[in-house]
Amino acid sequence: MSKKNVVHVVGTGTIGEPLIGLLTEYKKELGIDDVTFHKNSVSERPKVKALLRRGAKLAVDADKAEGFKAMGVEPAMLHDQALNEATVVIDCSPKGMDMKEKLYTKYEHNTRGFIAQGSEFGFGTMYARGINDDVLKKSGQYVQVVSCNTHNLSCIIDTLALTEGDDNLVEGSFVCMRRANDISQVKDFCPAPQVGTHKEGKFGTHHARDAYHLFQTRGLELNLFSSAIKLPTQYMHSLWFDLRLKRPTTLESLKARIKANDRIAITEKKDANTVFSFGRDQGHFGRILNQTVIPLSTLAMPSENRVVGFCFTPQDGNSLLSSVAAALHFIHPDDFEERIQVLKPYFFDEV
Repeated sequence: MSKKNVVHVVGTGTIGEPLIGLLTEYKKELGIDDVTFHKNSVSERPKVKALLRRGAKLAVDADKAEGFKAMGVEPAMLHDQALNEATVVIDCSPKGMDMKEKLYTKYEHNTRGFIAQGSEFGFGTMYARGINDDVLKKSGQYVQVVSCNTHNLSCIIDTLALTEGDDNLVEGSFVCMRRANDISQVKDFCPAPQVGTHKEGKFGTHHARDAYHLFQTRGLELNLFSSAIKLPTQYMHSLWFDLRLKRPTTLESLKARIKANDRIAITEKKDANTVFSFGRDQGHFGRILNQTVIPLSTLAMPSENRVVGFCFTPQDGNSLLSSVAAALHFIHPDDFEERIQVLKPYFFDEV
């Protein structure tokens, strides 16, 4: 009997929970037999039970099994069994690098791929859906899905600068205005704007650094710099961009490129809460899966070789898409493009 196609998700946080829900809801269309997930803490029992009702299977560490049972939650298996049976492992915890070194290497012989999220720099080949899909063919077993803001600024670069040629971007500067924390989180909220430091040398913050390495997989060496500031909001990240171009262009041409990219949503809204509210009401698990949401009215061209503007980051949503795409590439490399189209209803032309 051939091995089942099983996706195992580690973590049930802001990426893990909606990812488990998405995979279980569309597992037939995606060609997945089972979805398992690891939960370390016995807290959040209602969340765990809800995921079980959707059809996911809970895996726990051996020393936590009795604690889960005492809370009225019956684990389906232990974590080592889930890892042993997994076709693909998607790590959505903040400990991806530690898990790779201490655990995942033991299962490389029977697991096709391991995927981690944006904060785990060095985990594997950097990937963002629509930016460097070809890299999946040669990524090896380990893939790092870049952060939500890196998805956003990379999409901006690719659409507004590189359409006219890979040498068209002279310089790209960005300011990431980050939400303080997710609405599901109670820690790390900031009471006032909190400026970030530039710890990544010539790149400023990790957002430009990661985008640089992402485009390096396409053979490009881009001049990028980013800054970050944390704002006292729980809604969405916002991004300001300033692109200096080699070739002159027009605002009409740039808007046409934006509208032609189905991974970009446009909007007349200028407030993060109204964009967030649309995602909450219309998205899957409240997520917009587009790479970015651009208020076209904010675009400006100080010169024919420079474009500036604002956009919103559909945090978690764009990372979810890339995580699913990478997982499907490991499981169904020949037709993953067709299978992932089932998620198209959660891509919006306009917000």
